[in-house]
Amino acid sequence: MSEVTISQNTNAAATPATGTTRTRTRGAVVLRTAQILLALLYGFSGFAKLIAQSDAVESFDRMGWAHWSMYVIGALEFSGAVALLFIPALASAAAVAYIGLMIGASTVQLTLLDPANAFMPLLLIVPLVFIARARRHHAKALVTLVRRRA
Repeated sequence: MSEVTISQNTNAAATPATGTTRTRTRGAVVLRTAQILLALLYGFSGFAKLIAQSDAVESFDRMGWAHWSMYVIGALEFSGAVALLFIPALASAAAVAYIGLMIGASTVQLTLLDPANAFMPLLLIVPLVFIARARRHHAKALVTLVRRRA
């Protein structure tokens, strides 16, 4: 009897995944890849501002903004990249914060810099919305934890 059970379990494990499982797995891979790519993008952008790279300084000078604002935005970008990549409980919050940052970046491009480049920050909002939505369960758990401790 136990041989039959083992044989049945082996066959069940050997059956290929259903289309739904493959779709979920593919979706998880695409989502994680988007998180990694966006974290790298924002991490490098934030780091450039934090080290006062000449391009970043020039952009802030063209906008007429103080250099301290470059460091603040750089710190926000870099810390958001760390949260997006390494802190699952904050990934959804980081994605939402980046959505706000991209709306601001698009507005700055339209009004102060190069209007032709205003569409790029808006395009980045699309994967950020998917990340925020897919990782929202982590955010809910974090809110529950904070409420319990408060």
